[in-house]
Amino acid sequence: MRKEAKERRHEILDVADELFSQKGFDGTSTNDILEKVGIARGTLYYHFKSKEDIMDALIERYSDRLLSAAQKIGADKSITLNERIIGVVMALNLSGGSSKEIMEHIHKPQNALMHQKIQKVIINGVPPILTEIICEGIEQGVFNTPFPYECMEMVVVYMNTVFDDDMVEMTNEERGKRMQAFIFNIERILGTESGSLISIVMQMFDSKN
Repeated sequence: MRKEAKERRHEILDVADELFSQKGFDGTSTNDILEKVGIARGTLYYHFKSKEDIMDALIERYSDRLLSAAQKIGADKSITLNERIIGVVMALNLSGGSSKEIMEHIHKPQNALMHQKIQKVIINGVPPILTEIICEGIEQGVFNTPFPYECMEMVVVYMNTVFDDDMVEMTNEERGKRMQAFIFNIERILGTESGSLISIVMQMFDSKN
C-alpha cells in the first residue's frame, strides 16, 4: 500500500522510537526497522540517510514536543502561577519512548553539535514561555522584578548547564543541594514568598516517586 511521504516518515520514526526504547540505539539495526515497518531498504533511504539520521529526526521531534508541553503548562490558568513555573521547568525533561537512548546518544562526544542544538532550542524557546507567567504574576502582585525575561533566561541557562551531566559532574547529594539552592534563588530574584516554590517542587517529586 502506498502511503504519503509525510505519513511514511512518521511511521518510520514511530517504529524506530519503539525499537530504540526496547533494544537500545546500538542494538537496533536498520533491518529491524525495515522488518517492523514492512518497507524496502530504498524506501527507508528515501526518507533517512542512516540510522543516525533517524535519531537526529527523533531528537528534533522530541524538541518540538518538549516546547509544546512547556507551552501547554505555561498557558494552563487552572493551576497557580508557581505551579506553572515549576511545571514548565520540569517539562524540559525528555520522557517517554526512547528518551534514555536519545539522551545517551546526544551526550556522546561525536554528537556535541546535536547536543548544542537541543540546548539552543531550550535556551531560546523556554524563557518567553516563563516570562509570560512572570508578567502575569507581576500584575497580580505575586512577583516583583523589573527584569522578567532576563531572570527567566538566567534560570533556564543555569538549569540547562549545571544540571547537565556533561557540563558539571556531581553526586546525587550535591545535585539535591544545588536544586534546593536553585529554587531558593529563583524565589529571591522573582521577589516572591520564601518557600513558595520549593514546597511545590517537593510535592511534584513526591508524586513522581
